[in-house]
Amino acid sequence: MTTPLRIGLLVFPDMTQLDMTGPLQVFSAVPDVEIHLLWKTLEPVRTDSVMRINPTTTIESCPQLDVICVPGGYGTDALLGDRDILDFLTRQGASARYITSVCTGALVLGAAGLLDGYEAVTHWTAMDVLGDLGAIPVQDRVVIDRNRVTGGGVTAGIDFALTLVAEIFDRATAEGVQLRLEYVPHPPFDAGSPHTAPPEVLAGYQARIGPAKRRRAEAVSRAAARLAAAASDQ
Repeated sequence: MTTPLRIGLLVFPDMTQLDMTGPLQVFSAVPDVEIHLLWKTLEPVRTDSVMRINPTTTIESCPQLDVICVPGGYGTDALLGDRDILDFLTRQGASARYITSVCTGALVLGAAGLLDGYEAVTHWTAMDVLGDLGAIPVQDRVVIDRNRVTGGGVTAGIDFALTLVAEIFDRATAEGVQLRLEYVPHPPFDAGSPHTAPPEVLAGYQARIGPAKRRRAEAVSRAAARLAAAASDQ
């Protein structure tokens, strides 16, 4: 492991900013870390909200990382077929101490061949296709399998990052960050999971995302076919 600890978070068009900014806030509270926000260029990257994020490092100039993290969002569909990004993740993953994701970022890790045979979690709307990319889907808030650490949907990014800080450093360090952030979740409604949301809320949301789920399934199918073809050529 390098000193300072090098952490790289991928940013990309149409990402869900909280998938990245939640962990970023946690990691930024840890002493002696070097954080890189990674994309192909240093131009501002649009997110799925009004916020734009400025990358700090290009994937070409990125040093070897100790931790690589891929957040999620609808923009991951395009990344599933982006050879520049997938090759970058494969190269970094060969030596990174931890290979991680939040939300549908797990699909991108899978498309890069980095979750084959590993337990992992993603956003609940994508759990049905995660296994197509070689992962072993596990329904949990945060899943650790050897050096793969994956977080569920969006807000799980904070839990993921605190868990990873405890893994890398110790529990006391993670708890100190949690205290600094005053992270004491107490949502006003119990509708944050398909298992607890009112049936009419769940049905309405599923209807709205139907087209997006079909596009994602097609992108995953293409990525899975490429992985299978690459495996057969070896």
